[in-house]
Amino acid sequence: MNEHHQPFEEIKLINANGAEQWSARQLGKLLGYSEYRHFIPVLTRAKEACLNSGHTIDDHFEEILDMIKIGSNAKRALKDIVLSRYACYLVVQNGDPAKPVIAAGQTYFAIQTRRQELADDEAFRQLREDEKRLF
Repeated sequence: MNEHHQPFEEIKLINANGAEQWSARQLGKLLGYSEYRHFIPVLTRAKEACLNSGHTIDDHFEEILDMIKIGSNAKRALKDIVLSRYACYLVVQNGDPAKPVIAAGQTYFAIQTRRQELADDEAFRQLREDEKRLF
C-alpha cells in the first residue's frame, strides 16, 4: 500500500455489516483542517454533490452523537458524521486542492471505489441467471 494512503486505512472503521466507514472529525484532522468548523463547509458541499447525483444523503452521511472523555472521567456528547466510502470520495473532491493530503485522499478513495466495483462485478458474474434477474 502506498505510504500516502496508510493514514486513511488507519482511521477506517468497519460497521456491523462489514462496510467501511470513516469519522468526519477524524477525516477532517487527517485532511489538515485545524478545526472541525473549517471542515463543515466541505461536508456541506459533499452532501450537495451526493444529493445532486441522485443518492440519499442519509445513506452516506450518518449524523451521530459520540461520547468523548473530558477531565476526571466525565463525558460529553460531541456531534460527528459517519461517512461511507462514497461520502469520503465526495469530501476529498470538495476539499482544499492546495493541501497535498487532499490529492492523496482523492487517489485513495478513487482506488478503493474501483476495487469495490471490480469485486461487485465478480460477485455478480458468480450469480446464477435467476439471481441476476433480481438486479
